[in-house]
Amino acid sequence: MNRDKRLPLTETVFYVLLALRLPAHGYLVMSRVEQLSLGQVRLAAGTLYGALENLMKQGLIMPVPGVDPRRKVYQITDGGLAVLERDAQRMQHMVAVFATVPGQEDADASV
Repeated sequence: MNRDKRLPLTETVFYVLLALRLPAHGYLVMSRVEQLSLGQVRLAAGTLYGALENLMKQGLIMPVPGVDPRRKVYQITDGGLAVLERDAQRMQHMVAVFATVPGQEDADASV
């Protein structure tokens, strides 16, 4: 099986794509990312807009019409959703494998 070269996603890109499952402008994306990450990821405007530009070039998000013409609104594409889902599955697999591998406490008991 060929591995997708876009994976693994960075934490920032993962949260931005997740936040864009619903259309949003930049400030709303920053707010959603902070909320979804429980405050662990806070995006500066420059970081966000660089990420949005890169994600558009990759075809993972696209601009969509918004209510206020002064604000650019973005949404995840079908391709972006597929990449996001593959990365979530990859992480779920890693967590499942982690749960099956004996930990240090098990190694100490067997000595």
